[in-house]
Amino acid sequence: MSDPSKPDELAGTEQPFVQHLMELRDRLLYCMAGVALCMIALAVWPGPSGLIDLIAVPIRAHMPPDSRLIAVGVFSPFFVPLKVLMMAAILLALPWLMYQMWAFVAPGLYSHEKRFAFPLIVLGSLLAYTGIAFVQFFVLDKMFGFIQNFTPESVAATPDIASYVEAILSLYLAFGLAFQVPIVVILLVRFGMVTIEKLKAFRGYFIVVAFVIAAIVTPPDVISQLALAIPMCILYEVGIWGARWFAKVKPPEETDPQA
Repeated sequence: MSDPSKPDELAGTEQPFVQHLMELRDRLLYCMAGVALCMIALAVWPGPSGLIDLIAVPIRAHMPPDSRLIAVGVFSPFFVPLKVLMMAAILLALPWLMYQMWAFVAPGLYSHEKRFAFPLIVLGSLLAYTGIAFVQFFVLDKMFGFIQNFTPESVAATPDIASYVEAILSLYLAFGLAFQVPIVVILLVRFGMVTIEKLKAFRGYFIVVAFVIAAIVTPPDVISQLALAIPMCILYEVGIWGARWFAKVKPPEETDPQA
């Protein structure tokens, strides 16, 4: 509980609505500039072709040696590498984008809230990177190996590059968001919406929810579904542990003066 004897550090710092819009515009421009710089850097090295070759490694490992991905659409050879370049630039600029989001809301936060928010932003970026790396270096290899085992010998597996990129980008997004489970759990406890005891009691239900989500957002193969559901359950436990640690670290202004 806040100490009523202490002055509110945010008192008198309110800004007009138009000024908030101008601040939002500036932050969006900073985000666009950061993504543009990352696109330029990635276009120089490794280049769009190099990025395509990188993300195609998991599926090509399970294709015949002389086979390659095909481009069915007329404009696919141009738009697909451009799409991959843009998504890679957003991923590379993710810490910068998260910082701009934090900088926009920071003026309306108390000092202890700022100290609490910044570590979560850094942790959220690292978890997103971890989820995407998990997809690239583990899930895709196991998933395509599982799928190729069901391909008849009379069928030539030559996937279209556009559909392949769309499929793996959806997996990147699904795993990047799913790996944010600890952040969500910590915030729910930190803002008093749930207690750690309720989270522990909800553990069994969350396992069911995790497998349902995995069945919906992943391809219809058991490998990718298990690869998403199991880490979500583990990260749920990590979130409970992290929430317990953050709950112990209370700033002086949140301590009950009558305690």
